[in-house]
Formats: sequence, C-alpha cells, structure tokens
Amino acid sequence: MMERKFNFSAGPGALPLEVLHEAQEEMLCYKDAAASVMEISHRSPQYTAITNSADSILRELLGIDESWAILYLQGGASLQFYQAPLNFLSGQKCADYLVTGTWAEGAYEQAQMVGDARIAASSVDKNHSYIPPVHTWNISEGSAYLHVTSNNTIYGTQLQNDPTVSVPMICDASSDFLSRPIEMDKYGLMYAGAQKNIGPAGVTVVLVRQDFLARIPSGLPKLLDYRTHAKTLFNTPPVFAVYMVEKVLRWIKGLGGLDQMKLLNDKKAGLLYNKIDRTDFYRGVANTDSRSNMNVTFRLPSEDLENQFVKQAESAGLMSLKGHRSAGGIRASIYNACPVEAVEALVSFMGHFESNNG
Repeated sequence: MMERKFNFSAGPGALPLEVLHEAQEEMLCYKDAAASVMEISHRSPQYTAITNSADSILRELLGIDESWAILYLQGGASLQFYQAPLNFLSGQKCADYLVTGTWAEGAYEQAQMVGDARIAASSVDKNHSYIPPVHTWNISEGSAYLHVTSNNTIYGTQLQNDPTVSVPMICDASSDFLSRPIEMDKYGLMYAGAQKNIGPAGVTVVLVRQDFLARIPSGLPKLLDYRTHAKTLFNTPPVFAVYMVEKVLRWIKGLGGLDQMKLLNDKKAGLLYNKIDRTDFYRGVANTDSRSNMNVTFRLPSEDLENQFVKQAESAGLMSLKGHRSAGGIRASIYNACPVEAVEALVSFMGHFESNNG
C-alpha cells in the first residue's frame, strides 16, 4: 500500500488516523448489523444510535441543550447560502452580510435572490486580506440577522472571537467548526460542511435555535424548510458521512474537547506563522490580526519559486500546498486532524527550501 503523506488539503481535509482505522475495521460489518453501515436502514436501531451519539457529543462539546435542533443535511454549505435566507429573510425587511471572502460573497449573492440583503462590511478593498473591525459593521435597523463566515478558506483570514452584535447571527463555520470554543448564545443558526474539520464530504451539520425556527414563514418547499428536518427524519440522510462525523466527534472529545482543540490549533499555527515571519523570504498574505488558525496563506519571492516549492514539498511527503486558483501562492490547511508532526515537517522543509533558494 502506498505510504500516506502529510495532508494539507483545504477540503476535503485530513481525517484522524485512528478514525480511519476504526472505520476500516467496521467496513464490512458494523457491530451487530450483519452488514456495512452503508447498507443498513437509516431507521435501524444501529443508525439511530449513531445519530443519538453524535447529537449528545456535539451538545456536550458546544454546551448546548435541547433548545437547539441538530440537523444533518446534504448539499454542502453552498445550499445553505440559499436555504438560510429562504427561511429567515423571506417576508422580513432585510438581512446583513459580512463579506470577507469568496464564500461569503456567494452567500450574499444567494440571499439577494430571496430579499433585501445588505453588506454590513466588506474586505474586498484589500483583496480580503483582513476582517473589518466590529465597530465598522453597519447593522441595518430591522435586520433579520447578520450572516458571517467565521473562517475564509481561500484568503486565510478568521474571526478571532464570537462578535457581539444587535441581531442574531447566522454563521458559515465550515472551515473552523469545533476548532475552538464557541459562544453559541450569539447565534441563531450555524452551519458547517463536514469535510474540513469533522468528517468527510457529504453532510452539513446545521445547528438552529428552536426560537429561531419559530420565525420561519409558511409555504416554503418542504425539503428546504428547516422545520421539516427538525421534526422528523424526512428523507434518507448521508448515512456513512454521519457515521464518520460521530467518530470524529468522539475523537475530539477524547482529546479533551474544544479547549484542548484550540490549544493544539494555536500551537500548529504558531509554529507556521513564526517561520513565515522570521525572514522576508516567506510573506504572509493575511493581516496579522486577522490570521486564520486553519488556512495559513503565504507567498514566496516569485511564482516560479512557489511552483518549485509545491513540487518539492510533494516529493518530501507534504501534499496539497498549492494556493487556491483564484489567489495563488501557498496554502497550508491545518485543520483539527492535521497533526503537529505534519506542521513540524513543513516548517523544516521551509527552512531547507529557503536555504537553497533564498
């Protein structure tokens, strides 16, 4: 079997090795189901136990109770760009959007198809290299919500905390979900595609407050109405993806929860940013006060050197370091399951590459 490399992919991202081993052992026959988890009914007691466990651990990690509904939906975060305003902007005066990157722009554009979506603040003026300070955000009077993107995968910026604003927030947390403690009381809804931090592609975890659900107007398409999924298991869920999410949640809990996860992520990001800042050979893309702990973006003195860097890193066992096609440069995605050893190997490689090319 081919040897595994250290995976710095922006998504789907790395999964914990112990989770992969556990899934491998259960692949043909899941516990007492006498079949693979991919072959059993989504209404079976075995699958019900999986979702109940995932719900319980998620509530424990986030400190939320039954006043929050937990949904496992399909369509990725991109569907949520439309589904969220369909439920909460329809029939309302307006909603506000913090536009801090490509995916935040996508969310704003989809909301404009539903109603009066307004830009509260934007970082487009400096190519999304920073997060606008909270005091500059313009929250409209009568706004139904403020939509924020907590981490910007392409540009490597991140909200440094959970901001306090005058309206409930809807958050796309796809690329930093469960990487740190979250003040959930500041949000009405939070959604996250699993494929960065908590599982494989195919499921989006949606957390929505029960009192927020009460705001949804009648007459929405049944599959796009959050209340449908909060009340019942309406359609066949992405069983295998949810099964993997439950295992990753147990892994996070076993490490010590979100406080410990933040310490580990701070350590990894610190190692990498310290290396970037040490000389002028590497140049960070994001402003220092907006830097992401999940997606570290940087440039080299030339695009030719960047291409060499990516190729030589791959040969050295460090994969998927090429920046997004729209941004260029280098991007190291160091999500929850990326081990400290991977970052240490990358920092060592960066030192050798600079010595040979600086």
